[in-house]
Amino acid sequence: MPAIDDISARVVGEAIKIHRELGPGLLESVYEAILAASLERSGYKVQRQVPVSIEYDGMRLEGAFRIDLLVEESLIVEIKAVETLTKVHAKQLLTYLRLMKQPVGLLLNFSGLTMKEGIRRLVNNYQPPS
Repeated sequence: MPAIDDISARVVGEAIKIHRELGPGLLESVYEAILAASLERSGYKVQRQVPVSIEYDGMRLEGAFRIDLLVEESLIVEIKAVETLTKVHAKQLLTYLRLMKQPVGLLLNFSGLTMKEGIRRLVNNYQPPS
């Protein structure tokens, strides 16, 4: 499996390419489908709309949340098409990282003038390789 930094770099590159060609204004689901297909075409394993369960006080709630993309079973990608990313979007991704016990996630907002302004990389107890 490729290193998480290599995977995230590839996802960001594909997102920038998609944004350059299609621009802002499409639905999140469209960007999700195109990004997933582009990554799969490049040989990455991509799962869409992955259910996330939550455990609380002895109860287990199956499929309480859904993450947009899980790439190579290690990188969570949350896709947005909103005017501005807010703190709640970052908290959402951090919650997914914690619940899925994953180290790194990308928050991608396709609604900006450029894709660069819509990229946030978040970590959950991530230790880069030495």
